[in-house]
Amino acid sequence: MKNVLKVSAVCIYDPAGRLLTVRKWGTDKFMHPGGKPETGETAAQAGSRELAEEVGIDVDAASLELMGVWTGTAANESNTDIEATVFTAPGRWNAAEIRPTAEIAELRWMDISQAGDFDDLAPLLTEYVLPPSEQLSACPTSRRPRRRQRCRRRRSRRPRPGRTGCRGALRSVRHGR
Repeated sequence: MKNVLKVSAVCIYDPAGRLLTVRKWGTDKFMHPGGKPETGETAAQAGSRELAEEVGIDVDAASLELMGVWTGTAANESNTDIEATVFTAPGRWNAAEIRPTAEIAELRWMDISQAGDFDDLAPLLTEYVLPPSEQLSACPTSRRPRRRQRCRRRRSRRPRPGRTGCRGALRSVRHGR
């Protein structure tokens, strides 16, 4: 039986619409900033705290916008799944002012239209959070979260041709998959 970790993750974008990804020390996968909630913390509070600890970004937990809650394979831990609550931080952040701290070894600002060029992204990013490649050109940065929500609702009723459920191993907890 697999272990299940609850985590919070936050999408951060720069003015060019690039997504911040981080690689933690001793790992090889890039992912959202985030981590496990401490005792008594809500998912949003954990996301806010982890942003401050990992990349020095202070965002009030109440201002984080919920993107979704999904389960899937953990990127850096064997025989482990994650239940990830993913948020989007408001606004755009100056990439030059963001620095890795705590357990973060490396930052990478990723143009999401080129996500397919990377083979070192965490499953949460590749299998659910990033929009399907065929939607990238029709999905401007300012509308990306709304576009994803429409896609989730459509997939919850019927899968698109060539796709299985919610695109691979990750399944939406919200839709009971």
